[in-house]
Amino acid sequence: MKFNLYNDVKDFYKDTYDVLMRHEAQNLIPLGNVIIGAEGKDKTGWRDPANWLMATVSVESGILLTAIMTPPHNITLYATDNTWTSEVLNCLIDGLTKTDFSVGGVMTENELAEDFARMFTQRKGLQYSINKRQWIYELTQVNPDIPYFGNLRLAQASDMAFLPYWYTGFNNDCFGTASLVDIDADAYTYLLSTGQFHILEADGVPVSMARKHRDMQTVSGVGAVYTPPYFRGKGYATSCVALLSRKILECGFSKCVLYTDLANPTSNSIYQKIGYKPICDSLEIRFE
Repeated sequence: MKFNLYNDVKDFYKDTYDVLMRHEAQNLIPLGNVIIGAEGKDKTGWRDPANWLMATVSVESGILLTAIMTPPHNITLYATDNTWTSEVLNCLIDGLTKTDFSVGGVMTENELAEDFARMFTQRKGLQYSINKRQWIYELTQVNPDIPYFGNLRLAQASDMAFLPYWYTGFNNDCFGTASLVDIDADAYTYLLSTGQFHILEADGVPVSMARKHRDMQTVSGVGAVYTPPYFRGKGYATSCVALLSRKILECGFSKCVLYTDLANPTSNSIYQKIGYKPICDSLEIRFE
């Protein structure tokens, strides 16, 4: 059994793409990141693969475990076919201890996340705590009975008057932070130019947003769903996500995938009403 550390994201892509595609929807984040890095079109923020941790644990017959970390984010793992042993995790941990990377947490499928967290923190003399319990949802068809309020359009340059504030609001709501608005012009220019942000308008007024991201072979992700407090309770988030999901499917993708926080019953109710179904439990665990 061998720990393999990669310096070239294209080599990592070549070795891991087919493995991660075995559970494409479940691997929205690690597979999406591998694709982002290999394409090299966007190197803003954490997206520069020169700063990434990319590793596998393998035997002669193939890869048993894939690990990728895009600092400052947590490490994400995928055990091939969702099966693993303590020997595999020990090999990964042995390898990680010999790198210069600091692993502050893990986010992946429930049981794998807890097994890795327990073994890693025991080795390091640390403790761990569960930060967030999540569901990974997928959708193959939008509920035809969903009522729509407003019209969906692509975000445009003039939306910069409010978009950074909304995106900061989403991050603060989602991650429990209190960040100030930081307008990274290059990052927003790229996001706008690639058609990721979508705005729902009602009577000509922007009222909600969602983001299409991490396009893969048959799956595209939905994220950054946000409605300002003064527009909530009117069905705008439901309409925004439903319309964007329908658009993604009409573009040729067979599935839409998104993450939800199990502690937020409102968002979970919205997504299930639209037609999203949970396919995998996921944990975000912090090391302390």
